[in-house]
Amino acid sequence: MDMHRDIAASAATGSRAHLSAKETADFLGCSRRHLQRLRSRGDGPPFRIHSRTLCYYLDEVIAWSDSRRRTRAHA
Repeated sequence: MDMHRDIAASAATGSRAHLSAKETADFLGCSRRHLQRLRSRGDGPPFRIHSRTLCYYLDEVIAWSDSRRRTRAHA
């Protein structure tokens, strides 16, 4: 599966691109376990559960990531 192609196709049709936990972790460059820890602490990107399936909306993942932007490392 080509995630970027699927995202572009969703955007072209006007639907919101949704990602699985694995796809979200891959997109953010972290492990699924780290994403799970963030979710447990309430620190991660917004998510939804539909029919026991966890999903993230790409636009919300990007907004969450942008909100964590840093200009320098902590000392």
